[in-house]
Amino acid sequence: MELDIEDPLRLDRQVCFALAVANRAVLAVYRPLLEPMGLTHPQYLVMLALWGEAPMSVKDIGEAIQLDSPTLSPLLKRLEAAGLITRRRDTHDERNLIVDLTAAGRELRTAAERIPPAVVERLGVSLADLEDLRDVLNRVNTAARRAAADTAKGTRR
Repeated sequence: MELDIEDPLRLDRQVCFALAVANRAVLAVYRPLLEPMGLTHPQYLVMLALWGEAPMSVKDIGEAIQLDSPTLSPLLKRLEAAGLITRRRDTHDERNLIVDLTAAGRELRTAAERIPPAVVERLGVSLADLEDLRDVLNRVNTAARRAAADTAKGTRR
């Protein structure tokens, strides 16, 4: 059977496939870099958000890293058990949980600063290419979230 390079359903033409494979491959690069720090990749994302702007509410962390509360809560519990964060009720609104870094959590940032250059080096792709890719992916994520919201509202673009 001859391959039809114009076939819109060929696996190698699918954006979803390329994203899924790239996601797994890139996370495999991060894993050995994060393990000595005692972090999983999702925990690293939480820490990145907090290193940028602590303290934060659970809701704000979820929005920053695009995870819902039921997924985020176990991550926060493990980070708290590891002594990297604290969780407390907001004194102004008991419904909100405020997450802050501990001294150990703040100190871990120094080790984490080695992660981005190590990832660039291990990928063997220029920083400029990775920044371009990040920008395109951010646009795709924004468009996909908008499309999902429009679908949820019952409208289509």
